Amino acid sequence: MAYLSGELNSLDLLDAAQRVARGEVSPVELTAACLERIAALDARVNAFITVTADGAMEESREAERELTRGDSGGPLTGVPLAVKDLFDTAGVRTTAGSRFFSERVPDRDAVVVQKLRTAGAVLLGKLNMHEWALGVTNDNPHYGACRNPWALDRITGGSSGGSAAALAAGMCFGALGSDTGGSIRIPASLCGVVGLKPTYGRVSLRGAVPLSWSLDHAGPMARRVSDVALLLEAIAGPDNADPGSADVATGDYSAKLEDGISGWRIGVIADESLGDVEPDVRAAVRKAVKALASAGARIEELAVPELQEAGRLNGLMTTADAAAFHRERMERAPDDFGQDVLTRLRRGAAYGATDYADARRQQSILRQTFSSWFVEHGGSFDAVILPTTPCIAPRIAGLDPVALAPVLTRLTAPFNFTGLPAMSVPCGVTPDGLPVGLQIVGAPWAEQRVLRVGRAYELASAEGDTRP
Repeated sequence: MAYLSGELNSLDLLDAAQRVARGEVSPVELTAACLERIAALDARVNAFITVTADGAMEESREAERELTRGDSGGPLTGVPLAVKDLFDTAGVRTTAGSRFFSERVPDRDAVVVQKLRTAGAVLLGKLNMHEWALGVTNDNPHYGACRNPWALDRITGGSSGGSAAALAAGMCFGALGSDTGGSIRIPASLCGVVGLKPTYGRVSLRGAVPLSWSLDHAGPMARRVSDVALLLEAIAGPDNADPGSADVATGDYSAKLEDGISGWRIGVIADESLGDVEPDVRAAVRKAVKALASAGARIEELAVPELQEAGRLNGLMTTADAAAFHRERMERAPDDFGQDVLTRLRRGAAYGATDYADARRQQSILRQTFSSWFVEHGGSFDAVILPTTPCIAPRIAGLDPVALAPVLTRLTAPFNFTGLPAMSVPCGVTPDGLPVGLQIVGAPWAEQRVLRVGRAYELASAEGDTRP
């Protein structure tokens, strides 16, 4: 089958994987299409720190040879993906967006990368990110600002900004990100893609450069909910060598994805709990609530007075943990950090032991409080929804990244703090032509339920598949 230029790049991940499996498109064709797109656009978008073009083409040829031999391969066989540049990749530098690691080349893959390879994926390269994952703009002083494909003068969000930008621009079919205060969901929201932060401990972090040992999550990003479900199936599961990993059974996250949510009760976090939200964002989320109601969900308002405090404490723990990890580098070479990251690290180092102890105590309390919302824990709700971010993507010029961090993480960080699964799905475009994200939160280990709500919204929404 002959494809027009750019046609392959518009495929969703699941569609691409199925076409490869049926022999309708080859892994080499898919990979070449992504590399051509990167070559054409990335000078402007700057989504990648490292592109592994030669390695990707060789991996795609090997996938094609396997298929020719009759080997059915894994569920991602021949599908080109890219990963945030804090996941170790054997033989390929992993910088964590920093000057310190600019020449660091690991000798083994992170567990999640290894799992993607086992599933048959082709690795296109390493994606741009906010330095050390400590920030929300992805304006990286060492590797350049990552720019939003919807408007190149605006931020992608961070810290997984390269992951979201590459997806929005059609440079890859799926990506991996990490999320400590919103770093998957914020760029997913601002760039109009889907990003899932699983339950804390669902996905191994072994081989990922840490930001906060207590709050880091690894998760999938793609253009559709079904794609994210497929990626989660590939990377989820316990890891006995990762102390943060939980020995909890995984599921078939694609199963029953389109069975609907008729009769489900969904809580909408009340406006007074959210704080300031831009009118266009609020209007898009209200429209999304109506779409879920049209799909048969019962909608009920939920007051969460603890939301703001959970976000604040998440920021305290993030910067304190990061300061502990970077203590020696801060002493030896402070000027090798970007100014915004150094400012936040020093703030984290200034917190006292009693501040941190109180935050950990509140974490236990609020984890129990938030979990009690859901039917799995005796509550009323199958899922809870709210905006992902309180605003659309700000312009890069003139931003104060330190001041912006608590603004953009205000509605996402509470679910890092409590470890609940949370996903951002696109829910429309503002009159200015910029995307808005709807955040869907579930009970611990209820990723399947979160994904099902997201898919129900995609099917019920009249927004269509809008891309930049």
